[in-house]
Amino acid sequence: MDRIDFRSDTVSWPTPAMRAAMADARVGDDVYGEDPTINELEALAAARVGKEAGLFVASGTMGNLTAVLTHAGRGDEAILGNDSHVYCWEAGGMAALGGVMPLALPTDDIGRLDPGAVEDAIREDDPHMPRSRLILVENSYGGKHGYPLPPDYFAGIADIARRHGLATHMDGARLFNAAVAQGIAAADITAHVDSVTFCLSKGLCAPVGSVLCGSAAFIHQARRARKALGGGMRQAGILAAAGIVALNEMIDRLADDHAHARLLAEGLARLPGVRVDVDKVRTNMVFFDLADDVGLSSEQVADRLRETAGVWLGTNGPRGFRAVTHYWISAADVGVLLDGLESVLARAEEPAALLAG
Repeated sequence: MDRIDFRSDTVSWPTPAMRAAMADARVGDDVYGEDPTINELEALAAARVGKEAGLFVASGTMGNLTAVLTHAGRGDEAILGNDSHVYCWEAGGMAALGGVMPLALPTDDIGRLDPGAVEDAIREDDPHMPRSRLILVENSYGGKHGYPLPPDYFAGIADIARRHGLATHMDGARLFNAAVAQGIAAADITAHVDSVTFCLSKGLCAPVGSVLCGSAAFIHQARRARKALGGGMRQAGILAAAGIVALNEMIDRLADDHAHARLLAEGLARLPGVRVDVDKVRTNMVFFDLADDVGLSSEQVADRLRETAGVWLGTNGPRGFRAVTHYWISAADVGVLLDGLESVLARAEEPAALLAG
C-alpha cells in the first residue's frame, strides 16, 4: 500500500496473487448461472461455513439485507443489538426497503444479547402486533472491540429461535477473525444460525464482495431478493477469483493481524494520555480513548498524526479512536503509529502549524 492506514481493514488492497487470479479468471454470465468462477467461489464459501449453498453479493450490507428480505416480510419484526452493524450502519435498509421493523435490544460489554431479553421480546400471535420472524446476531462484534463471540452463545440464541419458530441470521463480516481468534473452524460458529454473510473485502483482502450462505432452498429465494436490490451480476468471476484466493490463502494469516493488534494495544497502554482495555483486544480491532487531561480532540490528534507521521487513524467519537490491523499493516507500522502518537500527545498544546513544521 502507499500509506500506513489503520482506519479499517476495508482499505486493504488485493494481494499480488489476487491480481494474477483476476487477470486469468474464467468468466460467463452469472445471471444465467454460467460464470464458472462465481460458481466455484459460492461452493467454496458454503463449504467453509458448513452450509449447502452460497450467493455472491457486492457487499456485506447487501448480503445482510438480502438475508432479511428472504427471511422476513413487510410488517415482520427482527430482533437485534442496539449497537449492531445492521442496526446502526446499514442505512436502515431493512425498514426502508423491506418494511421489516427492527427491535433493538442492549448488548453486554462484548456484544452479546441477553437470552432472556430476547425471549421476552418475541411477540405473541396477536393481530395488533408485528410478527416476530428473525433474530440478527453478529460475530466478531464490531461495536464492542471486535470481540469474538463463542459458539455456545449462538447455540443458546438458536434454541430460543427454534422454540418460537424464528430464523437466525449472522452478520459475519469478520467471521473468520472470530474463528481464528478462538482456534476453531468458522463452521463451528455458523452451525447455530440459518444463514450468514461474511466479507471477502476486509481482513481477507479481496477488493470487492461478500458471500451469503444458507440452505439451498434459502439461497434459491435469496437470488430473487438480490435481483430486486440490483445485484444481478454478469461476468463477475473477475471479482470472485480474488475471493477464492482469499478463502484459500488468507484465513490462517489473520492470526498475524491479531498479534499486531495486541502489540498495538500493549504499546498504547504504556503511553501517557491514552486509555485502552488490552484484555478486550482479541481480533484485529483496538479501541482506545484520550485521557481527560489531553487538550486535543480525537479529530485533532488524527489530523496531526497524519501530517507528522503519515499514519491514518480512524476516530470514534470526540475522544476515541478505532485502529484496525490488516494484511498491509506490519509490526514496524505499529511502531510508527505508537511513536507518532506519543509525539503528538507530548506536543498537544502546540499549534498545528508548528507541529507540522
